[in-house]
Amino acid sequence: MAQQSTETDWVSRFADEVIAEAERRAPGKPVVVASGLSPSGPIHLGNLREVMTPHLVADEIRRRGIPCEHVVSWDDYDRYRKVPAGIDPSWEEHIGKPLTAVPAPPGSAYANWAEHFKAAMEEALAELGVTYRGISQTAQYTSGAYREQVLHAMKHRTEIDAVLDRYRTKDKATGKPKKQQKPVDEAELEAAEGSGAATEDDGSAGGAGYFPYKPYCTVCNKDFTKVIGYDDETTQMSYECVACGHCETVALREFDHGKLVWKVDWPMRWAYEGVVFEPSGVDHSSPGSSFVVGGQIVREVFGADQPIGPMYAFVGISGMAKMSSSKGGVPTPGDALKIMEAPLLRWLYARRKPNQSFKIAFDQEIQRLYDEWDKLAAKVADGTAQPADAAAYARAIGTAAGELPRTPRPLPYRTLASVADITAGHDEQTLRILSELDPEHPVTSLDETRPRLDKAEHWISTQVPADQRTVVRDEPDTALLATLDDQSRGALRLLLEGLDDHWSLDGLTTLVYGVPKVQAGLDPEAKPTPELKVAQRAFFALLYNLLVGRDTGPRLPTLLLAVGADRVRKLLAG
Repeated sequence: MAQQSTETDWVSRFADEVIAEAERRAPGKPVVVASGLSPSGPIHLGNLREVMTPHLVADEIRRRGIPCEHVVSWDDYDRYRKVPAGIDPSWEEHIGKPLTAVPAPPGSAYANWAEHFKAAMEEALAELGVTYRGISQTAQYTSGAYREQVLHAMKHRTEIDAVLDRYRTKDKATGKPKKQQKPVDEAELEAAEGSGAATEDDGSAGGAGYFPYKPYCTVCNKDFTKVIGYDDETTQMSYECVACGHCETVALREFDHGKLVWKVDWPMRWAYEGVVFEPSGVDHSSPGSSFVVGGQIVREVFGADQPIGPMYAFVGISGMAKMSSSKGGVPTPGDALKIMEAPLLRWLYARRKPNQSFKIAFDQEIQRLYDEWDKLAAKVADGTAQPADAAAYARAIGTAAGELPRTPRPLPYRTLASVADITAGHDEQTLRILSELDPEHPVTSLDETRPRLDKAEHWISTQVPADQRTVVRDEPDTALLATLDDQSRGALRLLLEGLDDHWSLDGLTTLVYGVPKVQAGLDPEAKPTPELKVAQRAFFALLYNLLVGRDTGPRLPTLLLAVGADRVRKLLAG
């Protein structure tokens, strides 16, 4: 018997529901969960939630020994809608074609537009440990795989139209149906843009009646077409193309150059694949949206059940203004994986319920995030983590297939970032500093600290503005040194006298915090008073100015190690 959930976290609860529902619908068959992605442009970190939510649930089901398949539908047969910023305006001539029929962006090695953006996401999903069966909708439609479903939808077009009509609103001026509108913010527009949900008509064709099928013109390959006649017996379909003027009559039972409109296509696929679980974004949640309408169409037209699944909230970005994303817009999973390890990115999606929004940090916040992650790892190791936190950690570091690669010696990210900042990625100098952090257990090879070191180096070089980078002085600031009072000179002397005995990360931490305490006649281990904290801040600012010419910088113990004892003496003693 399969292991039962202890309901430690949201993933376990959904897995319980999905297993029960799958058993009710199709006893003994593998459980099917699904995601849908449109490769109409860079697939961003908000879209990743569309994949991670069912992935985590599928993985929990597999951990219990139950077969489960995660299908990822690539909506690459969707129309090309608009030319993104940064692309040659001549690409406008391809608007209306299937994404797989549009040339890839200039300089790309891929065959077409869809493959170009799909490839980056496939690479990120592989690094994240996401296993799935990818389905190209271009391949499905053009191979005739959906032919029976298309004919069925056309045969039942009156019923489909009636379902859609329940949600259409009338334009007071014309009395004609108009599309459902709802307020959206910029994030929603970004998420919906290019997906099947965006600016999709529902197949209304006016005087000739309603048709849920949209052919791509066989001459210009665009979907500026209108079905003007259809015979259920012969499946003869006539259409005209507004773009090029081509008119044609084809036998739909042999024609594979078009697709069902989105609000019919999605429920058709639920029935075709037997999907039990699929989440949906907030852009699908309003009355009249694809998910709501699809639930009725899948039951009333295709005779199947709608998947269960939550509505998921948006994923925000912290520090996006400084992002050097692949398109200068919303960052992608590939962008995030350049600055953080895969387990950390998985954890961000695993620890929050799907309906909770969260942010992914590209700014200084990433250092705090890594501190939190490392503390959790320590709690899991000593058995003090809360059950839900321990479950999220376990889901982050591996899958049912095994653990993900991780850094053998996970030094604090903020330390690695500081060292990378000071050394500008110079390997020999980096190893020298890292080997001195803990002299009793020295780092002997940079490979021990990778890939975390590489991620921190990339973050420093791409996300931290030049005016915030650390540049150590070449020569002492003699002017500043000449103005120091006896108190400040005494503080510097105490620090320099203690360097040799305290040359490690912990030792230097004790030293730099202890100097003001000793000057105040206190024990170096004494707890700081408010007055002492003021003295410490003044001392730290003095050190920063003498070493890097600013009031602030990387943590002083790390900075001192990075600068090296001889150079510290030169800069502080003059």
